[in-house]
Amino acid sequence: MTRENQRIAIGGARQRTILALLLLNPGRIVSVDTLVETVWNGRPPATARTQVAICIAALRKRFKDEGCDDDVIVTAHPGYLLALENHYVDAVEFERLMLHAQEAAKEQRTADAAARYEQALALWRGPALSGVAGTLVEDEMERLEELRLAGYDGYVAAQLDLGHHNDLIPGLLSVVRDHPLRERSRCALMLAQYRVGRRAEALETFREGREQFIDGLGLEPGPDMRELHQAILRDDPALMAPVAAAPPPQPKAPRTAPLELPADIPAFVGREDSLADLDTLLHDEDRQPAMALITGGAGVGKTGLAVHWAHRAAEEFPDGLLFADMRGYDEAHEPATADVVLGWFLRSLGVPEAEIPAGTQERAALYRSVLAGRRVLIVLDNVRSFEQVRDLVPGSSRSCVLLTSRGLLEQLVVRHGAVRVHLDVLHRAEATELLARFIGADRVNTARADAERLVELCDLLPLTVRTAAVRLAAKPHWPIAYLVSRLANEERRLDELSSGESQVRSSFALSYRALPPDAAMLYRRLALLDAPDFTGWVGAALLAIDTGRAEGLMECLVDAHLLQSVGFDATGQPRYGFRDLLRLHAREVAAEEGTAADQREALHRAFRGRLSVAESPRRREFAAGPRGQLLIGSGGTAALDLLTASPSN
Repeated sequence: MTRENQRIAIGGARQRTILALLLLNPGRIVSVDTLVETVWNGRPPATARTQVAICIAALRKRFKDEGCDDDVIVTAHPGYLLALENHYVDAVEFERLMLHAQEAAKEQRTADAAARYEQALALWRGPALSGVAGTLVEDEMERLEELRLAGYDGYVAAQLDLGHHNDLIPGLLSVVRDHPLRERSRCALMLAQYRVGRRAEALETFREGREQFIDGLGLEPGPDMRELHQAILRDDPALMAPVAAAPPPQPKAPRTAPLELPADIPAFVGREDSLADLDTLLHDEDRQPAMALITGGAGVGKTGLAVHWAHRAAEEFPDGLLFADMRGYDEAHEPATADVVLGWFLRSLGVPEAEIPAGTQERAALYRSVLAGRRVLIVLDNVRSFEQVRDLVPGSSRSCVLLTSRGLLEQLVVRHGAVRVHLDVLHRAEATELLARFIGADRVNTARADAERLVELCDLLPLTVRTAAVRLAAKPHWPIAYLVSRLANEERRLDELSSGESQVRSSFALSYRALPPDAAMLYRRLALLDAPDFTGWVGAALLAIDTGRAEGLMECLVDAHLLQSVGFDATGQPRYGFRDLLRLHAREVAAEEGTAADQREALHRAFRGRLSVAESPRRREFAAGPRGQLLIGSGGTAALDLLTASPSN
């Protein structure tokens, strides 16, 4: 393991084996059972699963100590997976370069093939997975070593075709010494020796090889090796090296398509309508580039939908998949700027570092030029504002841009025609299915009512349902009803759902801290009422402001996904309400901020409004005109809603 070219020591044989298995399966789940089987070679102790969990925790701590703020090892039933986002696995890069080299060789682009093989072989710094034990790991070591030798054979073949045989002999001698029965390497050595005028050595190489084949295998060498031997004996002119042609001038290095998507979301469920909306981008010829904006509150699954759809649609974008976390809602880091992201993307698209301009506008212009005519998918996650991504939108291009944000980002819709895909919570059946994906359908089916109650207590949010599911998966001895009983305690619910890798409370807090002061105060005071829903006059009473301004602040909270609109009442007034987890969060911040006296006075104003409701029937009776019509004004009837909304209060 390295970080910024500095080697990171991983302590303990078990940790190294577990990490090796995760590295060998990047983006794929490795079950705990597989880890146990490999670490203890089929003879695990009773505490094996616990010891695996301890090793995972130690590895995570090691990454954090090295300054890695991302979640590198992710818990995913029935085990763990290695998230590749912002990280580099040399084995993955090696196989990618090998594939490009083989394609170039098939297309007779010999110089390109040699360059790709050379890049792939340069990644090796010794035997793969040295110092790691376990049958699965050892099998993979053999596979990688065979790939390395195949890559070396391909590199040698390309260099021989180019006439560059002079420098190959020392390396080939070493390979033939270590792998004496590898015919392809021995044939390449014989040909290189012959071409540099060392005909006798080429014949001796054949003689030694033939003896080793007969002694070791009881077989003669293969036909290729025997035919080459006969050609050397008769000095066949076809063996002579071609004249090495000067490579054609190329202004830029060959570019490869970037593949930067993070791993797909495990156990993705639902969102069929949203996926169908995103699919329209693939066939939208009117908008170039096609663009979609996924919006929704914290924990609703915006990033999960974006990444899942991007993987599903990846084949439609042969020129590359770009991904950037814009960190618009990240307390630990500054938001990513367009200037920095343009640099990332230009390098990914093959622009040499020396050709990347310093200025943002110049970078944006080059970015648009590079993308012109290409079909690239660009995913911009956690966008805070339109200004943050304005320069990342391609010009006239066949590319597609997919963004996620908690904000509305109206300018993307107005100026670029972005398709807005708004995410709400899951349906109860979908949330229950998500739970079953993690803990097993049998466990859910035997306690269906408890499972449905559990996901309701999680507010049907994918983030919190996954958190609860992971806890149950880690505690197979817990009945679902036991976790339900823990979540039923409102004073502890956010604590229960903010453990491990999920921090639902901090996600809510990020949205709350972005509010204007008046909207933040209204958010806190509305939670004090404990009413299921309310209209604008209630907010007006709590803040001692007019109703129109209060409704504006409530709409601000809706835009921030901290309140939800629940329709209109009989008088045509909009009604608003909290989801349970947000109400609990608002109540917490109300206890931490503001004075008790101010909060009491705000509640008194709201309760005085309720008193007017209690008196309203009598007032209406006396206010009715001779024909029975009501004479009371809208200001008096507006107070009726709070009583009907919360009869218990």
